[in-house]
Amino acid sequence: MALRNAVLASLLEGEASGYDLAKGFDASVANFWMATPQQLYRELDRMESEGLIEARVVQQERRPNKRLFSLTTAGLEALASFTSGPAKPTAIRDELMVKVYALDMGDADAVRVAIAERLEWSRAKLAHYERIGARLLDGRTEDEYLAGAERVGPYLTLMGGRAFEQAIIEWAERALRILEQRAPLAH
Repeated sequence: MALRNAVLASLLEGEASGYDLAKGFDASVANFWMATPQQLYRELDRMESEGLIEARVVQQERRPNKRLFSLTTAGLEALASFTSGPAKPTAIRDELMVKVYALDMGDADAVRVAIAERLEWSRAKLAHYERIGARLLDGRTEDEYLAGAERVGPYLTLMGGRAFEQAIIEWAERALRILEQRAPLAH
């Protein structure tokens, strides 16, 4: 998937500046797509030149002017085309998993620490997703939200992000228990 598809999907929320999109990535699409601000700004320029988005300049006092981006008809058509095609399976490229695979011949203590760090990272990310979910639901039950929501895509992707982090938490906790049980066997 290209960054542009994630940007197009993010702009479904409405007009946004590059800064807002970069910040919003953390709260909307970060559970399935990551990009640096530099990558995002380069892609916005390309997308604007290709007519997928348009920008308007907002004059600001005491601050540089900002550009607000919105989807064009061509951008909406590109997004519709993207959603109609098959999705490529995810390929996991995770350095931690390579370290875990090799821990028997490496520094098992360092790998244990790395797993514990990933566990804490995933717990924090899951808590972040829970806060986003609470904001989306805004006091409603899931059924009430889904029955009245204009768009369900953000909630469904949030569910996927939560499930992913929960799986990592479960794996990391179990891996640490196994390594703890094996520790007396070492050396």
